[in-house]
Amino acid sequence: MAGEAISLCMIVKDAERQLPQCFDSVADVAGEMIVVDTGSTDSTRQIAAARGAKVIPFDFTRIDFAGARNCGLASASGQWILVLDADEALHPDSVLLVREIAGRGENAGYYFERLNRQAEPRNEIADYVVRLFPNRPDHRYRGRVHETIDASILAGGGRLVRTAIRIDHDFARDPEARRRRNLLYVAILEEEIAADPTDYSRLDFLAAEYHQLGMFDKAAGIAERLAMLRPLDPESHLRAGVYHLLYKVDRSRARADFTEALRLRPGYAEAQSFLQSMDQQERAEGD
Repeated sequence: MAGEAISLCMIVKDAERQLPQCFDSVADVAGEMIVVDTGSTDSTRQIAAARGAKVIPFDFTRIDFAGARNCGLASASGQWILVLDADEALHPDSVLLVREIAGRGENAGYYFERLNRQAEPRNEIADYVVRLFPNRPDHRYRGRVHETIDASILAGGGRLVRTAIRIDHDFARDPEARRRRNLLYVAILEEEIAADPTDYSRLDFLAAEYHQLGMFDKAAGIAERLAMLRPLDPESHLRAGVYHLLYKVDRSRARADFTEALRLRPGYAEAQSFLQSMDQQERAEGD
């Protein structure tokens, strides 16, 4: 697979310290680098240009991450899009797999495992994000914050596939800065939900923001709402059960949630584990 067929697309701001490591990680993968800058005041733009990237200024006065992402996609000429943030790096063992998957030419978006490294070296959390997909005009991001491309890939007839590709994410931030960001994102998400109440993905992200802020009652309320909006989704019932068990302490509702999740997905390991744990605790309390 020729490297020129893969375009790296990024949005950045004041990333002069992170950019070199990110660029180095994709040196053998990306034949083109598109950097959308949302208002850097350091040497980010100069560093990106010196490394051969096409730098595109983007007015971020009104926060719109999807708009910035899509601006980069519109300028990419590669057959495939690889998306990274400045504080992320493609793991060396994943380079050949990226090239191999892109060489298949399938209409699919590929999930990467993202290892989020926080301030403490042992405090690592993994999640999965779509970061590789064909360069098609109908593949565009949605959402001013927590932007995603999954829905447009599916709408275009594509599949979503989980891979063993890994990216490392240095996620050490000042707690107060994170709190301000969480509050800002809550406000934007609430605006988006008011504009389109049918986009339930915005509710998922709003619950996550409330959880990070420690506002567990609000997060639990959204989890309950999602379980009602998605009555056939076992994961929504599982999440509602977790909030009822751990944060609202309503064991009867938690048991009902886990039981429903298990009914919808027989053998659901997480639901079974919670139910077994509740049974053991109740037996111990009865002795």
